[in-house]
Amino acid sequence: MLNIRNAGAHDIPLMLEFIRELAEYEKAPEQAVATAEDLRRDGFTGSPKFRVLIAEWQGEPAAFALFFYHYSTWTGHPTLFLEDLFVRPRFRGKGIGKALLLRLAKTAVEEGCARFEWQVLDWNTPSIEFYQSLGAKVMKEWLTMRVSGEELVRLAGAEKTTP
Repeated sequence: MLNIRNAGAHDIPLMLEFIRELAEYEKAPEQAVATAEDLRRDGFTGSPKFRVLIAEWQGEPAAFALFFYHYSTWTGHPTLFLEDLFVRPRFRGKGIGKALLLRLAKTAVEEGCARFEWQVLDWNTPSIEFYQSLGAKVMKEWLTMRVSGEELVRLAGAEKTTP
């Protein structure tokens, strides 16, 4: 019934569907501006910046997980970072999200990662409780910092004026 597979470039239109559906769910559809060319360039060229798993339920696309790696200087090992996990509403309650998380945990172990991390919106109580039931810990002492848009361009330009 459930098949989890690695995504290929032919899945880019499907990935965009999932991304837009996730943005709707997270109440920020206007922020999902990635294009097919963006995904092709960054995920399916010589040096991919991310990987994607597609979950199919009875042959239908049901969910996706987009992940990448960053490096922990403290552990001396990579961290698998889950950027997006989305299960379409009609497929929820079938264990698909859990199966994707288990597959990613296995991938992290097989690839020598010391950590498997992701973020969750603070209002998403059902997801937080689900993640905690799997052994995940909320890292309340760590805050995500972000610079984007004009502020990022301004910050990048500041390097030229710093002594």
